[in-house]
Amino acid sequence: MIEIESTPRRRPRGRPRDPNIERVVLDTTRQLLGESGFAGTTVQEIARRSGMNVPAIYRRWPTRLALIEEAAFSALTHTALEPTGDLRVDLHRLLGLFEGGLGTPAARAAIPGLMAAYQREAPPQAQWLQFSLRPHFYAIVAAAGVDPGFDVDEIFDVMHGIILGRIFVPLAAADHHPLDNVVEMLIRILAPGTAR
Repeated sequence: MIEIESTPRRRPRGRPRDPNIERVVLDTTRQLLGESGFAGTTVQEIARRSGMNVPAIYRRWPTRLALIEEAAFSALTHTALEPTGDLRVDLHRLLGLFEGGLGTPAARAAIPGLMAAYQREAPPQAQWLQFSLRPHFYAIVAAAGVDPGFDVDEIFDVMHGIILGRIFVPLAAADHHPLDNVVEMLIRILAPGTAR
């Protein structure tokens, strides 16, 4: 026997969420960061350019900074990087992703602005740049079975600094050394016996 509901189901209040809004807003934010920089990437301008309204944007991102972070760095977190166990190969892949993700026009515009903004006010839960490749680095070190004898977080921070230097320091940008050199330096720190 098939039972029929005697009362109609209640529809959620308001219009259903449009899944395309996030994509449109994030794409618009990236474009604005590249064209107008951090200061010119306001929620009002994002709304105007994307055809969305400001409340719809704030329903999805609690702050302008959260929106800019996601737009500039989400490619880093949506990366599936499975370690192979080969430290050299895995570090090279990770550094390439890092440099590619942080070297986009949107990320280059966002990083200095976010750093300055978070000097003035701490982000929620004292956390900024939640989009990090740090978990991938941990997995690579673990898969390679190396014990560096150093704090792995500090090694990651050194690597992060090198990549930022390659992106932001004009002299470094003009005279890029191959990523292979950076990989070899990291291997000397992580697993000295395996360096070339």
